Amino acid sequence: MNPIRALAAKDAQSKLEPFEYTLGPLQDDQVDIEVQYCGICHSDLSMLKNDWGITSYPFVPGHEVVGKIAAKGIHVPLLEIGQTVGLGWYSASCLACHNCLSGDHNLCPTGEGTIVKRHGAFATQVRCQWIWATPLPESLDPVSAGPLFCGGITVFNPMVQHELRPTARAGVVGIGGLGHLALQFLRKWGCEVIAFSSNPNKRDEALNLGAHQVVDSRTSTDHLRGALDLILVTANAPLDWEAYLALLAPKGTLHFVGAVPQPISIAVPSLIAGQKSVAGSPLGSPATTRSMIEFCTRHQIAPMIERFPMSKANEALEHLQAGKARYRIVLENDL
Repeated sequence: MNPIRALAAKDAQSKLEPFEYTLGPLQDDQVDIEVQYCGICHSDLSMLKNDWGITSYPFVPGHEVVGKIAAKGIHVPLLEIGQTVGLGWYSASCLACHNCLSGDHNLCPTGEGTIVKRHGAFATQVRCQWIWATPLPESLDPVSAGPLFCGGITVFNPMVQHELRPTARAGVVGIGGLGHLALQFLRKWGCEVIAFSSNPNKRDEALNLGAHQVVDSRTSTDHLRGALDLILVTANAPLDWEAYLALLAPKGTLHFVGAVPQPISIAVPSLIAGQKSVAGSPLGSPATTRSMIEFCTRHQIAPMIERFPMSKANEALEHLQAGKARYRIVLENDL
């Protein structure tokens, strides 16, 4: 069995270095994916530094994968050798718990993360349970598609879960790797879209991406008080959450997909009076991911990307950590 060539960090203070390992026998329900492109997500940085206390070293990042099926188990339907697929944060689920049987595989209590206690896709190959390998249509550019399987599904899933109407008014807090995709999704969904950003340099870009208006989050937002059905928080910084709750219409939802590290302080009466909700969600199920890919294909939605060779992954990670990425980074495999 040929070794997998990869890039790995030996500890939280180390740079990525060449690393080789071998995979065990392919299970009946698994596929091996020959990695062609892999996006970089901020979660890769968090895992690299062990910010969440769950990283195993040597650590191979990478969970926004586009590649071709290189091998398949005997119980893998629908997927064929050579077929182009995408893979995101999840690489397996039990298929037997209530959540999996209900179609919520992303809520499986024993679900497997692509870069949690296993090696990710900064490598020549990555392995997953077949159900998490999403076929990629030929009309969707494989170079830029990788970030859809993490950043894209992260912001698409709340729209599905909340059964968002095309007549809704929706706000997006934070115009970055997640937010720039949320603007595109919501606009094509039919919503009136309001972007909240403290960076005036992003105004024109936000409008081009789909926002109907851009609001400086440091100034007064009284004109939007009680107006929004959904506010999608993609930022990971502490903000004035009471002020955002005041912008929600009755039965509106403040939904978090950005990992805000500090506890959220909210006065309960502000929820009760308008029957408002605070929610959050992780990525999405395989079915929702396939619906997202179909939606992107139909409406020609794609991330804005910068490209680096995978051999320059350390430089790419530094670029991301410095806040310079516009808006997602994709590594082209040259290992």
